[in-house]
Amino acid sequence: MLKDNRIVKNYSESFKLKVLSEIESGKYTKSEVCKVYGIGAPSLYRWIKKFDNFALMNKQIRIETMEEKDKIKSLEKEIAKLKEVLVDKDLKLFINECYLDVAREKLGYKDLEGFKKKLEEQRSKK
Repeated sequence: MLKDNRIVKNYSESFKLKVLSEIESGKYTKSEVCKVYGIGAPSLYRWIKKFDNFALMNKQIRIETMEEKDKIKSLEKEIAKLKEVLVDKDLKLFINECYLDVAREKLGYKDLEGFKKKLEEQRSKK
């Protein structure tokens, strides 16, 4: 393995928390902290995420056209309808499985697979 002459810095947890508290208190901005302590911006953002301090993250604003908003609303409505259909289908499937189980018991079959095979045989004869 090749050795290079880079310096690898390992920061303690207390140091990371101190840096984050200095940003929170307003003593330094994020870019100032990076310059003062020689910290890379990616490291600082990892610390913010690690310590769940999302108030320090940059605010993100989404700008959309009216067409995009309308498209998103229509897609959300479609998703809601599909969820309703899925729940309805799942409920119907559950009911059918219950009917099948009751029929199996009344006809004296012990296992469901044997009952299904018998039904398939009867269907194929017709």
